[in-house]
Amino acid sequence: MSVDIKRKVNQLVRLFGTRDPFEMIKGMNVILVFYPLDGVRGFYQYFKRNNIIYIDESLSRHDQQFVCAHELGHMFLHKRTNALFMDTRTQFNTSRYELEADKFAVNLLISDSVLREYPDYSTDQLSRLFGYNKKLIELRLK
Repeated sequence: MSVDIKRKVNQLVRLFGTRDPFEMIKGMNVILVFYPLDGVRGFYQYFKRNNIIYIDESLSRHDQQFVCAHELGHMFLHKRTNALFMDTRTQFNTSRYELEADKFAVNLLISDSVLREYPDYSTDQLSRLFGYNKKLIELRLK
């Protein structure tokens, strides 16, 4: 991947002193909107110099936190790329952007030090422990 996502995450964690995406955005120019979304868990929009993160209000707090971290990934990695527009209005493949945002999110939410506490855990065990899909855990371990 072109951007060193892990390095970017670690810089942001040092800057904001937290891994909680909701805490991070408090000091940023981000408008957070909880809304009943249909068919998507959340999305990021850059509009008139405003960063806007929309999150489905019906998700659990755990899922909202992941979606917020994922959308922050889009904000920091793909600021001017409207993936929702590209997905729905063009034939452009947005999967690379989604993969990078997922990698950003799991690196933000699961630190190296926490992973080191479970050296003998399998991917399945880590998935159950952290409450994330096995594919996300695999992405984090790469």
